[in-house]
Amino acid sequence: MVGATVASPLCTWLVAPCMTVACDKERSLGPRSVSPRRRWREASLSGGGGRGSPRRLISAFCGAGIQGLMSSCLAFEPCAEFYSSRNGSAFFGGNGFSLFGPQNAATTRRQRRAAHSSASSGKVMSIAVQPEKKVAEKKRTHTKQQRVVVTGMGVVTPLGHDPDNFYEKLLKGVSGISEIETFDCSSYPTRIAGEIKSFSSDGWVAPKLSKRMDKFMLYLLTAGKKALENGGLTEEVMSWLDKERCGVLIGSAMGGMKVFNDAIEALRISYKKMNPFCVPFATTNMGSAMLAMDLGWMGPNYSISTACATSNFCILNAANHIIRDEADVMLCGGSDAAIIPIGLGGFVACGALSQRNSDPTKASRPWDIDCDGFVMGEGAGVLLLEELEHAKQRGAEIYAEFLGGSFTCDAYHMTEPHPEGTGIILCIEKALAESGAAREDVNYVNAHATSTPSGDLKEYQALIHCFGQNPEGSNPIRQRLRLECTFWAIQGYCVTCAKTRNDNKAIRTGWVHPNVNLDNPDENVDVNKLVGSNKERLDVKVALSNSFGFGGHNSSILFAPYK
Repeated sequence: MVGATVASPLCTWLVAPCMTVACDKERSLGPRSVSPRRRWREASLSGGGGRGSPRRLISAFCGAGIQGLMSSCLAFEPCAEFYSSRNGSAFFGGNGFSLFGPQNAATTRRQRRAAHSSASSGKVMSIAVQPEKKVAEKKRTHTKQQRVVVTGMGVVTPLGHDPDNFYEKLLKGVSGISEIETFDCSSYPTRIAGEIKSFSSDGWVAPKLSKRMDKFMLYLLTAGKKALENGGLTEEVMSWLDKERCGVLIGSAMGGMKVFNDAIEALRISYKKMNPFCVPFATTNMGSAMLAMDLGWMGPNYSISTACATSNFCILNAANHIIRDEADVMLCGGSDAAIIPIGLGGFVACGALSQRNSDPTKASRPWDIDCDGFVMGEGAGVLLLEELEHAKQRGAEIYAEFLGGSFTCDAYHMTEPHPEGTGIILCIEKALAESGAAREDVNYVNAHATSTPSGDLKEYQALIHCFGQNPEGSNPIRQRLRLECTFWAIQGYCVTCAKTRNDNKAIRTGWVHPNVNLDNPDENVDVNKLVGSNKERLDVKVALSNSFGFGGHNSSILFAPYK
């Protein structure tokens, strides 16, 4: 007990002066042309020369155990805030001994008892925390100036695996929904999905791995490498990239369901029959990890799972890593392959799927009064994001610029959006504030619109609440607001990145794809705000990609033409 009483304030005190020196040095530096992280790396590579450099400070602490630690800290003088804090002692608070001499030390027993109680309660910890907070705030302000652009795209979808071919089919109104062929689903009330009929990972994934991996990982790895190829990141360019500043953030809503389901079936016989990779290949994070291992990228790497909003969340977080100067290049997006018996059966049990089996291409019909549920889909979509100067330095082709975004939670229901659309509205308002984009400049919205009666209408009303008062332009090409969705064509959890990829093509080409199957629009929907049954020409100023996932996850991202 006595040891703990001494150790806690001792460790706190030892850290405080060291942080004070770092803080004081930070204040004296003034404006910086490079980030603290990059300066740290340069100092390490050059041998850490210079008094007070990070490398020398660490060496001092590690050199001779506790004696080295004590001697290092003895060289520092606490800051004024330290002595002005409550009780003002450098060790126990009000009294005890001070390595820097007494500073209004307590002299009575009552004062010593109060000081001892304060030290034991951990109040002295605030001394170390305050300087660190100031440094963090300074970093955040500095790195806000980074700009992020889209330089590459990769897709694996029911409409094809080439980005340009995928976009052209969308413009023609081609649907990727068809009857399921992977397994016998004749006994299911829903027998249609956005199923990928033809796919090969040859040339993208090692044959040994492709035999063991779940399809969601094969789609992810293939789409990720296609994005690199599309972005001009050849082997030669890759060789000079700083791989410590290249990351992967590709999520999945369902993960490796097939691999895990096969493991359960094998377990019915014996655990010895199970695939030894069944656990790692079933987890949602392993796709990003495997791609990073393949590329040797050591930057930010993880996955996010927020149902249908997964890809939007990943794109926004990846962009934020670049904005905070934690990365120069990020691969981001989503991948899923849940069209298997347990996946289809689970959604059927929820009562969420369309049963329009006789006419699959007409099944998904957002904002139409005859919609009867969404349609499952599979595939992957990946964007290549880069810091602007990094992209310009290598002469990259820029599709669009990321302006900003946000995410919120409805905190209302597992599958239904809030009746008043409060979560969606809050998300859009925060995205506008974060990006600095003017509300009236948003003239193209790719909505979530999954062909569910309640969800589609609530989202539409939220979008109109935010942008419905935008002035209409006299020139149709510059009309102020056009809404569309991409779910009718491909469906599934990967759709948010695929449609974001479509948004970036629309920004660049000026063509937006049609809203298909809108035969009987809901009476609460103004069709004049929607893209019609044919592709339209539009001079996009600012594009909004909106998504909603089970659990009330909202995400809004804003893009604009690069200027």
